[in-house]
Formats: sequence, structure tokens, C-alpha cells
Amino acid sequence: MADTGIAATYHAPQTPFELREYPVPDPQAGAAVINISIANICGSDLHYWRGDIDIKKMGRPTPMALGHEGTGTIARLGSGVSTDTLGNKLAEGDRVVFQYFYPCMQCPTCLKGHTYACPVRQADRATSSDEWPHFKGTFAEYYYLQPNHAMFKVPDSLTDDEVAGINCALSQVISGLDRADLAFGETVTIQGAGGLGVYAAGVAKMRGASRVIAIDGVDERLELIKDFGADDVIDIREYETPESRVNAVRDLTNGLGTDVTLELVGHPGVVREGLDMTAQGGRYLEIGNINVGWDTQFDPSVIVFKSISMIGIAHYRAEDLKNALDFLIESKGRLPFDRVLSHQFPLSKIDEAMEQQNAGHITRAALIPGS
Repeated sequence: MADTGIAATYHAPQTPFELREYPVPDPQAGAAVINISIANICGSDLHYWRGDIDIKKMGRPTPMALGHEGTGTIARLGSGVSTDTLGNKLAEGDRVVFQYFYPCMQCPTCLKGHTYACPVRQADRATSSDEWPHFKGTFAEYYYLQPNHAMFKVPDSLTDDEVAGINCALSQVISGLDRADLAFGETVTIQGAGGLGVYAAGVAKMRGASRVIAIDGVDERLELIKDFGADDVIDIREYETPESRVNAVRDLTNGLGTDVTLELVGHPGVVREGLDMTAQGGRYLEIGNINVGWDTQFDPSVIVFKSISMIGIAHYRAEDLKNALDFLIESKGRLPFDRVLSHQFPLSKIDEAMEQQNAGHITRAALIPGS
């Protein structure tokens, strides 16, 4: 392990990232240092970059570490860490996927089993990247895993490109569909066919959904989500109004709407139409809207009279990460995981990657540290 490493630090919306060199920390007892091999640009990273999320209102200092979805190899293990979460032996150089947030496992929320909602699960990201241990985001050469992390060894049968989306997008939708109790034969609508959307289509179909409908407006995304199992796609360039999209979903579901609807667009303006296309007694999974302070108006009586359950999904459980890895292993060869990442950039080109993904020129970009 090198003495120092590079991290791309965020300072303000739509301004260049600054590449800073920090000392690589020695891991505490129970901790680990990961050498990042690939880090995806997630939709939430774009929200920060665009300024959709006001970090000052959130009380977060700059420079701030960004990036959370990725994978890498063990650079160094702290004392007391010799295996992954399942008990598989670990050594330097082993490939792993990891939970990028840290439930305390001691608060009332965690003790109720809601570890994904632990109020201090991201306390490390509320501090500047100039503060130890510096490497708090995956847009860097290293990543510091705090003590009591969840981490799973990756088999040689999977490539880094395939694994990169496990610890956010895939685990999020697995957790969400679990918490929505998606049942065999039910119908699903996916608002937004980005990384989470294509994974959601694959998971829903593998869990027995009878019909999966996807809504988006980018050709590459619509084609990819069909290959991941979507039975029907609704192109927003053709169906330009919320009413037309709602009617299209109802037409495809015998006038009922879908049992489970997932919001993966990340804009509050799509929530009302999502509720309208959800069936009586259905479940609405809100995953995409993380833009603090944005507002939208909709009639809450829609939720009441249709008896819709709204479920917020911010993070996932450690077992969801394990299930995501199993899903990837079992589905390899049946689903085109290799096509989820459309472009790769060296870490030094992070500004270009952000600009191109934000403009819709590429479906999903990945950053390669050290290149």
C-alpha cells in the first residue's frame, strides 16, 4: 500500500473537482483500507454536482468526498479482521464489495431491525475530506472502511465492471422490492431506466413479476431495460404528459395500474403520476428523490382512497448486499450486466464524465483511479 493517494474532492456545484493527495491511513482495529478499482457515477452524485442538493443546508463542509458505488481490493486489514462478513478468509489483494455506510447497531432504530435508517449511518461523510481518514468516498484511489463494516469477497467469475453497481443500485432495489413484499404474479412500473431501473427490472422478473413496465426517454436505456426483462416500455418523447403515461400504464394492466411502482427518476414532479399509475392497495417505492428542500404538491387523498403504501428507501441492509452478490452470480449469462456501464474515464477526467452523463450522452459512467 502506498503512503499517499489521490482523491477527487467536491467543492461546489458544477465547479471542477480538485484532485488532492492525502496520506493513506493505517486501519483501526476492525477497519480496512480498500484500493478502489472502479467507481460508478450514481444519480445521487449527479444531484450533488448539479447543485440539486444544497450541502450548506445539510451542514456538510467542503471539500467533500463523493462516490459510493464501486468495488476494489483489500489494501490492508485492521487487527481483528481476517474474514469477510460470511466468514470467508481475507487477505491483501482479495476483491470485495462493501457496504458504504455504517449502521451503529446500538441505537433504537438499529435494534428494531431498521439498520438502513440508522441516524448516524453516514456520520463520516458529514466531515471534510481534509479530516482523517480522508478517503471517505469512492472517487479516489483508496476507501476507508470503518469498523463493523459489512464486506463480501467477490468470486473470480465476476468482473469488476459487473460488480461495480452492487453496493448501491442493485442492493437498493433488492431491499426496496423486499420491503414492498413483491409477490409472484404482481405487476411493476419503473419510473426511470437508469442503473437502478435496469437492475429493478431484472430483479422483479426473477422474483416472478408477471408484467414489468418501464418509463424513460433515452433509446439506449429503453433497449437495455427490455433486455433486463421489461415487458413494455413507455417513451416519454411519445407520451409527453403525465396523464398519457398514466393511461398507458392502466391500458397495459387492464385498467388497474401496477401493484408496485418504483420512483427512480429523482425528481419530485413525477411522484403524483407515479401514485396515479399505482393500483388500489398498491405500494409506491420512493428511492430517487434525495433533493433536500425541493417541493411538489399532490393530493394526499390519492394515497388514502387508494390505500397505497409509500415506502422510502434510502439505504439497505447488509443481507441485501449479500443477496445482490448472489443475484449477480446466479444471473450471469442470463442478464447483460456487462452493458450497465457504458463508458469509463480515468479519475483525472471526472469533470468530463460528470458533464457527459448529466447531458445524457452516456448511460452510466465509471471512474478508474490510477489511470
